[in-house]
Order: sequence, then C-alpha cells, then structure tokens
Amino acid sequence: MVDSTTEVRDANRAFYEAFEARDLDAMSGVWERSERALCTHPGWATLQGWGAVASSFFALFQNAQSLQFVLTEERVQVQDGVAWVTVDENLLGDQGGSTVAAVNVFVRDAAGGGWRLVCHHGSLVSSSTPSEGDESG
Repeated sequence: MVDSTTEVRDANRAFYEAFEARDLDAMSGVWERSERALCTHPGWATLQGWGAVASSFFALFQNAQSLQFVLTEERVQVQDGVAWVTVDENLLGDQGGSTVAAVNVFVRDAAGGGWRLVCHHGSLVSSSTPSEGDESG
C-alpha cells in the first residue's frame, strides 16, 4: 500500500508535469475545482476560485516559451486530510533561469480519496542574499 506522503509527492509531481506539458486537462485533474482554490503566481495578485485559476493557466500556456522545472528542497508534510509541499522550483526556459520558492497545499478528495491541489503560492527568489547585519529584510 502506498503511503500518504508518496501519494502527495506524486500529486505534486503531476502538477509540474502538467505545467511543463502546458496541458490544461491534466492541470484540471490536479486541482480541486472549487471556489476555495487559490493560486499566486510570482508577481501576480492571488487568484481565488477554480475559474480564475484555470484562466491563469490557460493564459500562461499560450506563451510559446519552453519551460522546465527542476525541483529541489522538496518537503512533504501530511496531517489528517491536508498536506503541504514546500519546494524550490528551479526554472529553465528559453530566456534563462530563475528560482521560485513554492508552497503547494493539497486536500484529500472526499469522493475518490486522491489528493487535489487547493493552493499554490510561488515567490521569486532574489539572486542577491542579504548580508549579515542588513536589517532591511
């Protein structure tokens, strides 16, 4: 029997595979399609509700730029019917690369028992690190 941590890790991987493939149907299969769905793409305001989230991926998938995710620092936590994954998304694309720190929150689907993404938050990681003694952060 597969444990919950493995199931969540697989669901998280499916999210990034759908993103790389620009596959809206696969992306729709990953997300909980409800009004509580939340998504914050780096530099965007938070989108609420499956309609707004799906529209954002539709718009992003229209971009011709190739994008690959190399995931590092992945940590999965599961408690009862909720799980969260923290991960660094190392993005490789036609325009170069960047790193996004992300948190993905999953809930167990009551109907089928699988895990559905209910919240994705990504923040661009600055290439500069604050020096010691810098109190601005």
